[in-house]
Order: sequence, then C-alpha cells, then structure tokens
Amino acid sequence: MSSLESKPQSLLSRRGRSFLLRLVITFSLLAGFGSVALWRIDIGWYDTWIAIKAINPWWYLIALVTHYLTFVFRGYRWILLLKNSSNDGQNWTPSLWYASRVILMSWFANSVAWFRVGDAYRAYIYSEDSKVSFSTSMGVVLADRIVDLAVIVVLMITGVIILLAVGQIAPPVLILILGLALLVILVIALLAMVFARKWISPKLPRQIRETYHKFYDATMGSFRRMDIVFILAIAAWLCEVGRLFFVLKAMGVSISLGLILFVPMANGLLSGVPLTPGGLGFVETGITGLLGLELAFELAVAVALVDRTISFLSTILFGGLAFLIRQINSLRNVVKEDS
Repeated sequence: MSSLESKPQSLLSRRGRSFLLRLVITFSLLAGFGSVALWRIDIGWYDTWIAIKAINPWWYLIALVTHYLTFVFRGYRWILLLKNSSNDGQNWTPSLWYASRVILMSWFANSVAWFRVGDAYRAYIYSEDSKVSFSTSMGVVLADRIVDLAVIVVLMITGVIILLAVGQIAPPVLILILGLALLVILVIALLAMVFARKWISPKLPRQIRETYHKFYDATMGSFRRMDIVFILAIAAWLCEVGRLFFVLKAMGVSISLGLILFVPMANGLLSGVPLTPGGLGFVETGITGLLGLELAFELAVAVALVDRTISFLSTILFGGLAFLIRQINSLRNVVKEDS
C-alpha cells in the first residue's frame, strides 16, 4: 500500500476510534444513570412507559423541527457576532448553512465529550476554514456564550414572574440564583480581561501578548450592535421552549406557562455542567424535578425522557452525521493536496 493511501486511512482510523470511544462512554453513562434510577428510586416504570407509548407522533415531529430551528437563529447570531468582531471587515463571513451546521457539530461534541469541548471545536473549525487565528475565533465564541447566558437569565426571571403571578407553585429560585451567579462571574471575568489588557499584557512576551490582544479584541468587539443579536438569541431559546411545549402536547400533558418557560432555561444551564457529556444525568434529574412540581413523578420522568430524545439523542445522531461528513470531506482534501 502506498503512503498516499495509508495516510488518510490512518487518520480515519484514529478519528473513528476516538469517535466510537466517546459514543460508548456516553451511552455507558446513560445506561449507568438509568440503572441507578431503576435501583434506588421508587418509580412506577410501567406508568412511565404507558405515557411514552401514548405519544402523538405528529406533535413529536413538530417538537423535533422546532428544536432544530434554534440552530438557524444561533447560526445567524454567530454570523452577526463575527461581523461585529471584524474591525476591517476582511474576515471571512460564513453562510447561514455553514454557521448552523458548525453549531450543530459543536453541540454534538458537547454531547459526547467532557468540559464543553464543543465550544473550542467550533472556534477551531472556523479558524481552520477562515484562516483567522484561533484566539480571535475563540473570543467570538466566548461572546456568544455570554449572550446565551444573559438571555437564559432574562427568560428565567420572566418565568419566575409568571409563576409568582399565577401563584400555583413556588418558583424554583435556586436554579435562577445559579444562573445569576454564573452571569456575575462572567461579568467579573470580562472586567478582569479589561484589567489584564491594560496592566498585565504589556509585561508579557510578545507572542503571548499578541495572542491575548486578538482574543480580547474579538470578545469585546463582538458586543457592538447587539439589538438584533439579542432578538436572535431570544428567538433561539424560544425554539427550545417550543420544543418542550410540543413534547407536552404530544403526550397530552399541560403545565403552567411559567414552568414551560423556565424548564428549558434550566436545561440550558444544567447541560453546561462539565462533569458529564451534555450534562448527562444532571439535566434529566433537573427537568424531572421541575416538572414534578405540577405533574405526577412518573409522568414527569416520561416527559423528561422524551424531551431528551430530541435535545440529546437526536443531537448525537444528526450532529454526528454532520461531523462524519466533514471528516470525510477533510480526508478527501488531504488526498487531493498530496496527489
């Protein structure tokens, strides 16, 4: 076999093994959490299964489509942030199809790996395709995540206000406090970046200083012209709210508007827990606990599991497919360059 043939096959072998290993670990964790739940928690699993079997497939399909609309809004938002961060306007601006697809792949990476590596993966892909520095690309991704968290907190507060106005259940303020705390930490981090830019970076070696300046300029520059960015961010998260609403419709269940608004925001926070891929275990527990404020526990478990088939399992399926297609195309490019 020639070296030309062996090189792409070797790359494919390494990436394939890494991909399969992450999938095996992720689904092993899922099975582990399920086993613990079966053993330690007194759940009427027959009732849960009956609720899942009665699902309306058309409402479920609408929930699935609504969920994937979030990537359109998120992709457009990322494009605007990239334009904001480009001082000279020379950086490559991706298409909406490209941006949405890359964000889907980053969610896939977050779902099969620890420590939210999908965010770094998104920055890496854009850096590789646009030929801008990774630090610049990562600065825009950080700005994107900050916008996300700000909108989560705003919608959480809205949900709490609705729950207080209706007065049916006590609002789950602990998760809201967590979101506020994370937002405060990010604001402090931004202030620390400003401090470092003025007083610390001038004392650093030239290469490190230039890398930090690119990261800083991209992050801070992304926050220009934020009106449309925040509208798109709200639209993206309302798609997540719509997903839960249609999942509830599919299962013939109703809960208060405030809780419908609050639960997907809690999902967004808990999925960011870096201890497991995609917040596996934390998200299911949190969603079940919140839905259990108004629903029977078995029914809350059923809704949480069905919702996660869309937000978690389908992301692995479709995001993994997009990831695989990109890897195949990359290998083809390697072959063309070497031939």
